[in-house]
Amino acid sequence: MSRIGRKVIAIPAGVEIAQEGNVLTVKGPKGSLTRELHKDMIIKIENNEIVVERPSDNKLHRSLHGTTRSVVNNMVEGVTKGFEKNLDLVGVGYRAAKAGNKVTLSLGFSHPVEIVPEEGIEIDVPTQTKLVVKGINKERVGQIAAEIRSLREPEPYKGKGIKYENEVVRRKVGKTGKK
Repeated sequence: MSRIGRKVIAIPAGVEIAQEGNVLTVKGPKGSLTRELHKDMIIKIENNEIVVERPSDNKLHRSLHGTTRSVVNNMVEGVTKGFEKNLDLVGVGYRAAKAGNKVTLSLGFSHPVEIVPEEGIEIDVPTQTKLVVKGINKERVGQIAAEIRSLREPEPYKGKGIKYENEVVRRKVGKTGKK
């Protein structure tokens, strides 16, 4: 039995959950999320708790059990607390600036890179070398942070690039210059 799938999800105060077939809608103080879940998974909402069950022990149902529970938990957590990813810009001249909703990045290219976040995603620039991607959908926050990071991934020789806040860049030794 899935250890994660067996855990019960507590519904915090101020969160409403509606289920129509296999479509789950979660509304909370930060917003609303709707997701279509796999048709075989059984989702029971009772006594301010959500329980995810599987109909059988075949391989597909076992693999979906914990995944479905995690997705539902992330929806509940997203509408109450929200999610964020922190990015650091490392390198001489690498900086970010925010004007309105648009973020402009100087990454050593011949042109500045402009990012306009999609609906439900907010990008903050607390300092010139830090970015914070915020939102209620964990999947979209992680995807947008990964897309920003892919603009200039950290390189192993000098460590320059865009990296996650807690990411450790494995460094390599360059040429020594001796003959």
